Amino acid sequence: MRTLIKSGLPVMLALSLLLAGCGPATPAAPTKAPEATTAPAPGEPQITSKELNLYGWSEYVPQDLLDAFSQKYGVKVNYDTYASNEELLAKLQAGASGYDVIIPSDYMITVMSKLGMLEPIDLNHIPNFANIDDQFKNPPYDPGNKYTVPYQWGTVGIAVNTDKVKKPITKFADLWDPAFKSNLVVLDDEREIIGMALVVLGYDKNATDPAQLEAAKKKLQELTPNIKLYDSDSPKTALLSGEVVAGVVWNGEAALAHQENPAITYVLPEEGCGLWYDNLAIPKDPPHKDAAEAFINWVLSPEMSILITRDFPYSNPNKAALELLAKENPEAYKAYMDFPATNPPAEAIKKCHLIKDVGEAMTLWDKTWTEIKGGQ
Repeated sequence: MRTLIKSGLPVMLALSLLLAGCGPATPAAPTKAPEATTAPAPGEPQITSKELNLYGWSEYVPQDLLDAFSQKYGVKVNYDTYASNEELLAKLQAGASGYDVIIPSDYMITVMSKLGMLEPIDLNHIPNFANIDDQFKNPPYDPGNKYTVPYQWGTVGIAVNTDKVKKPITKFADLWDPAFKSNLVVLDDEREIIGMALVVLGYDKNATDPAQLEAAKKKLQELTPNIKLYDSDSPKTALLSGEVVAGVVWNGEAALAHQENPAITYVLPEEGCGLWYDNLAIPKDPPHKDAAEAFINWVLSPEMSILITRDFPYSNPNKAALELLAKENPEAYKAYMDFPATNPPAEAIKKCHLIKDVGEAMTLWDKTWTEIKGGQ
């Protein structure tokens, strides 16, 4: 296994192979899980529920992890998916009930907690919370981790196929080059894409000034001829198929694309990339709260957390999981630490831009986004 990285294989492919135990670059065979009759050990959550309803991002929770939880606790897991924080909020506001665990991002936690849509989490029932790196605890969007625990974090930057794009790409503004006509994929995410335009113009990513949002709209309308498609679910697909040559994507999507095609690189733009933190939370009045807390604790175990990094290589806030990786597969750990999509340098993080709750200005943001995508 030591020859994988030395042989010139892309670092994220090496990571995938090492985590998979010398298997193929595609997700490895399921990890052997405890039998359903195995009782939770002392100190582990004890539950009576036989069902768990999970509502999370698409392509974000390993099936191996869900299967192992089901076998351990004898719980059936129902997994529904969404493509944006706004879709999550709209569905719950429309009256969707019955979910036990959701995976909202930082700013959406602020919104949902203000609306009384979240159930407090008893950290005494989440002993594996101790595995989280201290720098990810007590976040400003959820002081004291009253409602959330960290799941994954990451950036929004630029993926570039260097076989097809020879000009160096160093900043978001480079994407306005007419050479990219009908050759970009961008996230179908108004906060990130309008936010990108605001940053390119020198404004705050969370601007509420109507004039600044109008300027961002006009700037994005100038980019529209270059945009082939909007895709938040799997932007890597268009990159890998050759349908586009570059895009504004989640870091984990860039890492997965790089696994399959090492010519696809990840750029942390000079203006400062997007920065996000996703969390496990419990919506108000869940039908299976005991299963919800047991599931959250399960996800935070080092072994399960590493499955997440294996299948969906964003950035992992679980210190114990990364320590386990460093101990069992030092080269895989080095690959993770050396790749900017999974472990962005500190100087890049300092320049990043978080999404924040814009309050009533969200109505103006929605209108701006509709006009951008509608070509007005």
